[in-house]
Amino acid sequence: MAKRETPEINAGSMADISFLLLIFFLVATTMDVDTGLQRRLPQIQDEPQQEQQKLYKRNIFQIVINGYDQMLIDDNIAEVSEIRDKVIEFIDNNGDGSCEFCRGMKSPTSSDNPNKAVVSLTNDRATTYGLYIAVQNEVVGAYNDLRERYAKEHFGKSWKELEKAETENPDDETVVARVKEVKDAYPLNISEAEPVDYSKQ
Repeated sequence: MAKRETPEINAGSMADISFLLLIFFLVATTMDVDTGLQRRLPQIQDEPQQEQQKLYKRNIFQIVINGYDQMLIDDNIAEVSEIRDKVIEFIDNNGDGSCEFCRGMKSPTSSDNPNKAVVSLTNDRATTYGLYIAVQNEVVGAYNDLRERYAKEHFGKSWKELEKAETENPDDETVVARVKEVKDAYPLNISEAEPVDYSKQ
């Protein structure tokens, strides 16, 4: 009795098929773009400034986060939910009375005006990324709230509407001037220090 041969599957073209499938999925798959915080780095200056603005302690709003995700605002324990209101109160303080549109309490121990107010962020190397983003979001949100108020009071439009109009019509001098005025009224003065390791201190 003749031995029956087992039929073989021709796998010679499997490599080609696998390669084609790989190419197909690479082309057809959409990749999620990582979103982040918009930050514009300062421009490089050819010549050093002759006079640098002197920063007083009262003009610095300090936020420190340690490796256990515990946060201090000006040496006081705080929560993320408190940041926005405290930053707005600090920036809008108008301690020197030079800001005509500010609504602050004019406290002598807080910022002089929005142009001198600086929000300082310091994180531990072990700070979780989620808290880092949440803090950043609240700080930027505080600036946006102040800009929103200014835009509505002076131009009758929201800050988002002005930004959108500038994006759609970059040659519109009126829109560009309005956006610049709002930004100049409440400049985004955020100082972010290099992360430190508080466990070694």
